Amino acid sequence: MQDPAARSPAFADPGAQSLPLHVVTPGDLAGFLAGRGAAFAPWLTATGFEAGLGDLRLLPGADGGLAGAVAGLGSDQARRRTRFGLAKAAAALPGGAWHIEGDLAGDAATEAALGWLLSSYRFDRYRPGKPPAEPARLKAPAGMDGARILAMAAGEFLTRDLINAPARDMGPDQLEAAFLALAEAFGATTEVIRGEDLLARNFPMIHAVGRASPHAPRLLDLRWGSRGPRLTLVGKGVCFDTGGLNIKPSSGMLLMKKDMGGAATTMGLARMIMALDLPVRLRLLVPAVENVIAGNAQKPKDILTSRKGLTVEVNDTDAEGRLILADALAYAGEEECDALISMATLTGAARVAVGPDLAPYWTDDEGLASALERGARAGFDPVWRLPFHDAYESVIEPGIADLDNAPGFGFAGAITAALFLRRFAAHPRYMHFDIYGHTPSDAPARPKGGAGQGARAILNALPEMLGL
Repeated sequence: MQDPAARSPAFADPGAQSLPLHVVTPGDLAGFLAGRGAAFAPWLTATGFEAGLGDLRLLPGADGGLAGAVAGLGSDQARRRTRFGLAKAAAALPGGAWHIEGDLAGDAATEAALGWLLSSYRFDRYRPGKPPAEPARLKAPAGMDGARILAMAAGEFLTRDLINAPARDMGPDQLEAAFLALAEAFGATTEVIRGEDLLARNFPMIHAVGRASPHAPRLLDLRWGSRGPRLTLVGKGVCFDTGGLNIKPSSGMLLMKKDMGGAATTMGLARMIMALDLPVRLRLLVPAVENVIAGNAQKPKDILTSRKGLTVEVNDTDAEGRLILADALAYAGEEECDALISMATLTGAARVAVGPDLAPYWTDDEGLASALERGARAGFDPVWRLPFHDAYESVIEPGIADLDNAPGFGFAGAITAALFLRRFAAHPRYMHFDIYGHTPSDAPARPKGGAGQGARAILNALPEMLGL
């Protein structure tokens, strides 16, 4: 995997000579053309510039060179319908240093800076013959926390890189290598429990899901920090999901390299936390497996005994993510922590409910939910709360075993999956995310491909969640 440091987002040098990017709303356009943009008014009028969201015009200088650019911010309605509107313009600017000229402050400046950094992401590992273009670098706007924004963007870059890599190059071995590299970069300690040692150490469901692959299943464990409250993250690391013996159709496998999106997102979040040196004692657990087919693969109707002692009937080998998470969550619960958060690309039902752009989450703790909602707004990272609906508990109890990994209920699949995980978390301050981990088509600051969801929301919520 390419050195993450070589891909790190960056602001322009504060002392560099920079060009102005004027930002204008449709309501301010007339004033701009009569004032600081008067010299460019004929050009902007002739080219039909109306300051719509993402509209960009390069401004010619008197010497024939580039004097700057002007970008439209669009109407209030247009801005409500998207995030990082300015990032579309930023991605189209020529390389070099730029600074923003215009009325941006507070949240707007933060959104502009974060979107600018995120728009600079490129996944070009498999196009070695295409030299990277010089990026347009932004001078950090005054009054915002540049180090925090950089940490957010760098964590997101890591997440995207991990998800975008094909499964051939991001199997359990490579995910472990990336995990260990992350730990080494920030002085964290690690433990890896691999292969048959999973059985010896009582992680039977992680082993059952991953044993058919020639790449051994494993549990990755990272610890960092020596002060403050304890935060434990658990990320689903299914590096490729064929569905197992309940095999997916070919169309259902096309995006299954992203089935380790929970692992990638928790690793990106861990990077943010460590880069900012937050006063927390962080633990990150990633069960890393491939769900493939071989003679020793688990079979439908197998009954597994989990680490927690609960028995699980496997009614669908394609509902494997909750099995590996269950053992990891049970392990996490054997130590005290102040908050326990799992993230997974778990169910198609979550996508049906809220689509690809929202990160649905579950928690029984109102304080965690309130903190997360505020953190999501501050991080431009939308989330949506769904219920742990207790009336559906009986649906996941098959009778022949304690639990069913894929009840034939036909409804509320995301909720029943979350209820299944809650049985193993058994923590009053537990929060679960069922993310998509993928942007289906290009959007400002969010190119088509791997995407972190919920990480910035959690990062922003941690001071309130944990009393930092």
